[in-house]
Amino acid sequence: MTALSFETFPPKSLDASFHLWDTVKALTPLAPRFISVTYGAGGSTQSLTQEAAQILRKTSGLPVAAHLTCTGQSRADVLKTATDYAAASITDIVALRGDPPAGGAFQPHPDGFETSVALITALARAGDFNIRVGAYPDTHPDATSMRQNIDWLKAKLDAGATEALTQFFFEADTFLRFRDACADAGITAPITPGILPVTNWARTRTFSERCGTPIPVAIATAFDRAHREDRADLYALTHCADLCDTLITEGVDALHIYTLNRPDMTLQVCRALGLVPATTMRNVA
Repeated sequence: MTALSFETFPPKSLDASFHLWDTVKALTPLAPRFISVTYGAGGSTQSLTQEAAQILRKTSGLPVAAHLTCTGQSRADVLKTATDYAAASITDIVALRGDPPAGGAFQPHPDGFETSVALITALARAGDFNIRVGAYPDTHPDATSMRQNIDWLKAKLDAGATEALTQFFFEADTFLRFRDACADAGITAPITPGILPVTNWARTRTFSERCGTPIPVAIATAFDRAHREDRADLYALTHCADLCDTLITEGVDALHIYTLNRPDMTLQVCRALGLVPATTMRNVA
C-alpha cells in the first residue's frame, strides 16, 4: 500500500481556519504518515504555523510535521521554536532554508543560520527530532547545476535528515531521473515525490514560474485547452492520477501531496489510485 502524507498551510482568517480543519478531517481516513504545516516566505507565518501545528497535533491525533526555516530569525529563536514544538509532542520537522520575502536573494539573519545544513546540524544535535528536508527534481534556482543540486541534498541528509520531500513536478520521468541520479551519488535515504493536484491552472502556472518548476509544452497546451473547453478539473484529475500511477508502478512507495487546504481533488486522485478506504470513497462519490 502506498503511504501518504499531506501538506497544508496555516490559516490567516476564520474562514481559512475552517478550510484547514475540514481538509484534515476529510483526509484523516486515508491514515496519513503525517500532516505538514508550511511557513510563509521570510518566515511570515511563523506564529500562525506554530499555532496551527500545535492545534492539529492536539485535535487530530495525527503526526504533524512543522516547517522550520532559517529566514528572519536568530539561531536562538529558531531553536526556541523547535523546543516549543517538542513540548507540544511535535517531533517531526521539515527543515528548510526558506524563501526571502517578496522575492530577491536570500539573506540570513545577522545572528541566524546561514544555510539549511547548519539548521539541520543544530536540530540533529538536539536529538529530539525526525528531520525531513526539501529536494528539487528540477534544479533549484540557486544551484548552478543538477550535480550541485544533488550534492547539496546529500549534505543535508548527511547532516542528520532522514527523508527528502521533493518540489512538485509535471512528468514522472523528472522524478525518476532525479531518483536515479541521487542513488548514483550515494544517497540512500528515502526521497518522496511531492505531488500537486492542479485546482487552479492560472495560479499553478504563476507558482511554477516563481519556484523554478518548468512546465512541459505538451502539458501546458493540454491544460490550456482543457480550461478553454471547461473540463479543467477532469484533465487535472486524469493528469495527476496518471502521474502518481506511473510513479507507483516504478517502485515509489510514498507520496507527499500538496493539498492547498482543499481536500476534494486530493481525495479524487487517491480514489482513482485505489488508496481511499471504502467508507471514504462513498463520501466523495
